[in-house]
Amino acid sequence: MNKYIGSSLDDFLKEEGIYEEAKEAAIKKIIADSFANEMKKTGLTKTEMARRMQTSRTAVDRLLDGENKAVTLNTLIKAAQAIGREFSFRIEFAE
Repeated sequence: MNKYIGSSLDDFLKEEGIYEEAKEAAIKKIIADSFANEMKKTGLTKTEMARRMQTSRTAVDRLLDGENKAVTLNTLIKAAQAIGREFSFRIEFAE
């Protein structure tokens, strides 16, 4: 009998010891995709994004790479400002 039938994906990832890693990867992918989608929607190139952020195109590439987790909070704030948005985050505390 399969012990995973009926369990959630979160439960499975926790049992495998990779829940936090998977969650972190998913968050970074969502952030990268959000910036890429907004850039595409507005016709903003990577070069122009870098100019607006006052950084290098390599930094923009890191931002848009869903697997690169080495993006600073400062980069996220600058990127949001470059597309006319405000970056925010939320910390939820367990009760």
